[in-house]
Amino acid sequence: MKIILLGAPGTGKGTQAKYISVKYHIPHISTGDMLRKEIDKKTNLGKIIKSSISKGKLISDDILFLLIKSRIKKKDCKNGFLLDGFPRTLCQAIYLKNKNIKINIVLNFIVPKNILIQRIVGRMIHISSGRIYHTQFNPPKKKGIDDVTGEPLIRRKDDNVISLKYRLLEYRKKTVPLIKFYIKEKKLKNLNYYEIDGCKNSKEINNLLDKLFFENKKN
Repeated sequence: MKIILLGAPGTGKGTQAKYISVKYHIPHISTGDMLRKEIDKKTNLGKIIKSSISKGKLISDDILFLLIKSRIKKKDCKNGFLLDGFPRTLCQAIYLKNKNIKINIVLNFIVPKNILIQRIVGRMIHISSGRIYHTQFNPPKKKGIDDVTGEPLIRRKDDNVISLKYRLLEYRKKTVPLIKFYIKEKKLKNLNYYEIDGCKNSKEINNLLDKLFFENKKN
């Protein structure tokens, strides 16, 4: 299965990405992770990426295309992959299609804005592992401390109401054309597009995804 995950910050798609990757043995390909790894390797490309990020610039599509193309050629992608954070724009979706990179399923996680804000404003992160806590919904055993390592948790500077409203507005502007594109692709029977209620608990979403994947395998 070749899957694309869509969803605004706080919709829970990261949690489901881990579930899908482990259960169905397909790599979770996160553009954010790839960019960080390239920076850590201190390659020429990594230096360019680091410079762009430090200046607050968006990473160019050319760089993202290069990283994605290289990643999905690896052996672990033979039976499929899970794209998280790409495509973010209509241009990027068209790139995948023009390169004949077949996508089977697009999952769009949807959560109302007021709930997204509530989820993200209380979010705390353990940087090295990616573990996420929440002051209300999933607090650590000891305030501000990771349960596993005992290291301090951090809050992203932009995890505040003002920044989040702006991020959600920008996400919507870019994603509406992308969603229309994938709905059209569904009508053309090129792939299956599903909208997932991200307000349900993780177990309910797990069961729903299992059902959708089983139906897709039959077809």
